[in-house]
Amino acid sequence: MIPRKHYIDRIRPFIGKDIVKVLTGFRRSGKSVMLELIQQELRAQGVQAAQIIAFNFESFSNAAYLAAAALYEELTRRIAETAGKVYLFFDEIQEIAEWERCINSCRVDFDCDIYITGSNAKLLSGELATYLGGRYVEFVIYPFSFAEYIKSRPAQDTASAFRAYIESGGMPFLANFANTQESARQYLRDIYSSVVLKDIVKRSSIRDVDLLERIITYVMANVGHTFSACSIANYFKSEQRKVAPETILNYIRAACDAYLFYKISREDIVGKKLLSVNEKYYIVDHGLREAVYGSNTRDMDQLLENIVCMELLRRGWHVTVGKSSEREIDFIATKSDRRIYIQVAYLLATEETIAREFGALGSVRDNYPKYVLSMDEFDRSRSGILHRNIRDFLLDEEWG
Repeated sequence: MIPRKHYIDRIRPFIGKDIVKVLTGFRRSGKSVMLELIQQELRAQGVQAAQIIAFNFESFSNAAYLAAAALYEELTRRIAETAGKVYLFFDEIQEIAEWERCINSCRVDFDCDIYITGSNAKLLSGELATYLGGRYVEFVIYPFSFAEYIKSRPAQDTASAFRAYIESGGMPFLANFANTQESARQYLRDIYSSVVLKDIVKRSSIRDVDLLERIITYVMANVGHTFSACSIANYFKSEQRKVAPETILNYIRAACDAYLFYKISREDIVGKKLLSVNEKYYIVDHGLREAVYGSNTRDMDQLLENIVCMELLRRGWHVTVGKSSEREIDFIATKSDRRIYIQVAYLLATEETIAREFGALGSVRDNYPKYVLSMDEFDRSRSGILHRNIRDFLLDEEWG
């Protein structure tokens, strides 16, 4: 297993505390493995194996406990047989009817430390907040970063690994298909189908599956581009299909709830306010885009922008798209009192491209770090704006 140290480092301060640890994120992005890594951490701290009680609710072996009362009864029995504090792990908790009541009762009734995972953002939007009253902390688990991808394939040099990462993405299980690209694509297509049918259609009660898939394809094609629900409605109208903008927004929101897409709002740098129109969307893993939609190698600007956006989110930055007068800045990222500005380009091949990318950042009058990222091997830093090769930037831990 890849250690995924940056997640463990964030979770470690909360281990043993009376606060429920909630691990969310896209299906098959590594949440179950994270539970195993946390259990390893506990054992390293001296916790005995008998004190760890774990359930994976995607396993049929736990089918008898898919109701809150039945699960609570089983937990009561097991905990009574265990000496000392117990550590409870619930994988894909949303499969349990009224799971919120069970988790809250465990927290109140037992000397326990609780960890749960789920694959839908609605996990935290309903009764959980009411029952736990702020006594939970969320950690979003993403597919492999480029650094983690390299660790899963140590035989590859950095340049070759990045080319492969561009095509296949970072879903953790793909390490099993290192040299079989078609098998990897089939796996990714199957994950996509599972997410669409189970996490989106079923949980959001969507009736028009064909429309949902068309909207998802449109968003995939336009990652990193600003668009509105009205522009998608007009697109469908040109294909002789009438769809209300509100329906389109609801379907995109359902895809975001399943962690397939991330919405990035626009920020007016001068006015210091968020803009509610023409947001951008990015896909959780660009390998899914290649497997389902294709065109990763043709849409390199979009692809690289997507990779950088997900890396920023993975490292815990709050990300917006910048607007300064008529210029657009790809990303403004903030964390506590830190702030960075980023432009992403495939290659700085012409003076026009160089002027555009550096000029957008040059219009920002503050002293926070500013980066232009591209695939170029030569350093083109100027006027206090840093130019970095995108591979080097992704592997650099200092800015994160």
